[in-house]
Amino acid sequence: MRRKRVIVALDGNNLKKLTKIVSELKFDVYAFKIGYEFFFNFGLTGYKKIYSICPKIFLDLKLHDIPNTVEKGLEALQKIKPILTTIHISGGDDMMKVSSNKKKNTKILGVSILTSMDSIQTKRYYNEKNITSLVKKFANAAKKNKLDGVVCSPKEIKYIRKEIGKNFIIVTPGIRIDKKIKNDDQKRVETPKKAIEMGANYLVIGRPITDSKNPLKVLKEINESLS
Repeated sequence: MRRKRVIVALDGNNLKKLTKIVSELKFDVYAFKIGYEFFFNFGLTGYKKIYSICPKIFLDLKLHDIPNTVEKGLEALQKIKPILTTIHISGGDDMMKVSSNKKKNTKILGVSILTSMDSIQTKRYYNEKNITSLVKKFANAAKKNKLDGVVCSPKEIKYIRKEIGKNFIIVTPGIRIDKKIKNDDQKRVETPKKAIEMGANYLVIGRPITDSKNPLKVLKEINESLS
């Protein structure tokens, strides 16, 4: 049986449309990603509606605060049983340590450098122009503090995989079927097949699937390309 690799991002403000998409795609995805836009529009009611259709949810709220606040947040989050969630690695060692202690059945992924950032931005805010070097440093910190994996752009996958090894989850956004999209808010992108070949475990894909006329057809074509 082919391994499911795609996490479909449920961005949007139309819950009826999104629940329909979940019902159509649930047998062909690894999970569904719920982020800020969905959660702030529909809250726990919307979350539970999606969960009732497909319980494999990646709750991507990118927690970033003092250790105690993140620890309490993760305790509350465990009650709604996402299979994956995220914290920012830049929150520091103590924040990551308390997070790894709260894993239970939810795997904790560390967010490295957002895929919207380029070397000019990382130089300004991290004092490091070399994004690869910065992401490798963050990935090592995540492993040291016993997180389950990282979220990174496709451009850093192979370097993290070489640095960290096989037993570390790499989830990759910035996946594009057509890399020539105008006005794309993601700077570091790649195709699904290439990202998997470089060592990603799972691919986060939203608009190329959910905004298409036939989401299931697009998803199946992506799955086929990965076989």
